Amino acid sequence: MKSLLVGVLALLPFNINAQKMKSPTEVVTSLFIATDQNNWEEVIASFSEEVLLDYSSMTGTPAVKLSPSAIVESWNGILPGFESTHHQIGNIIHTLDGNKAKVFCYGTATHFLTDENGNVWTVVGSYDFELESDESGAWKINMMKFNFKYQDGNTALPQKAIEKLKS
Repeated sequence: MKSLLVGVLALLPFNINAQKMKSPTEVVTSLFIATDQNNWEEVIASFSEEVLLDYSSMTGTPAVKLSPSAIVESWNGILPGFESTHHQIGNIIHTLDGNKAKVFCYGTATHFLTDENGNVWTVVGSYDFELESDESGAWKINMMKFNFKYQDGNTALPQKAIEKLKS
């Protein structure tokens, strides 16, 4: 009877031993969900100890290697200033090569903040990610590159969000 009970418990979805590690695609998806939820611990957990972050196609600033906490500090300086954000990804393709993976996806980020000149700022592009599995087998992002296509809406909202956080 005890062995039957143990076998049944192992099949239940809440059993921690039955939960699988996130795939590279799930890690990337979880990163965007956690970002929209301001779940900075989850964001940090998505990254390796050092990440090459590249938004140069949008900002003109060269790619830089940062710690996960430095990335969160930067994002935390603007994103919570919006009333809400929504990162939507799709057309996801990933490739595996041993303990390394690449993920490509389209991305649209919508940022909402009440403003007399328009409440929405939207950024559209694609992302290239590189991930590596750590010693436990968990996939961690070590490179994130945004490929800017266009933006639309109220482009003054980012500065307003930053100012809102300062006050």
